[in-house]
Amino acid sequence: MTNAVAATPHSLCVYCGSRTGLHPGYARAAREVGTLIGRLGWRLVYGGGRAGLMGVVADAALAAGASVIGVIPSSLMERELGHGGLTELHVVETMHERKRLMAERSDAFLALPGGIGTFEELFEVWTWRQLGYHDKPLGLLNVDGYYDALLTFIATTMEQGFVAATQRDLLLVDASALPLLQRLGESAARAGEPEDYRRI
Repeated sequence: MTNAVAATPHSLCVYCGSRTGLHPGYARAAREVGTLIGRLGWRLVYGGGRAGLMGVVADAALAAGASVIGVIPSSLMERELGHGGLTELHVVETMHERKRLMAERSDAFLALPGGIGTFEELFEVWTWRQLGYHDKPLGLLNVDGYYDALLTFIATTMEQGFVAATQRDLLLVDASALPLLQRLGESAARAGEPEDYRRI
């Protein structure tokens, strides 16, 4: 596979569920994202588990030749079944340390289907971007309409004057993995120097 961003290596932080969900399309999308990361010559940064979509994306990236960095709190090693086959697995003490290290090691962020942990991680890096703590792109892969209701609610927040169009435009959204990764890669190549996440 060749494309305009393949020659520039990037670290993509992927947020996703520790469950696979009910629709088989979610696991297919996670597998596709992991495979694309490897084929593009990128590196995966994620939450370090081997269960659910987390394990699917990590295994696919590894199978496609990518380096995979996992970051997991010690208290979640058993609950999320820390992945023992990664290039690097960092066991940290707190969720705050986990998220900060994942952000520091990444050039862009991508959310796949997931639960409240995925929502929290996405909205946090989105807020950090809005506040100027980083200049890294972030994307939402809307697999089979999973995030349709969320996107509708975000449109409501804009209509009601709580979210500006410039804030909404910081989130890149697509239903297809390859064009979204291409946009993230191109945006990451244009981004400035990483900020100091210890200020957050």
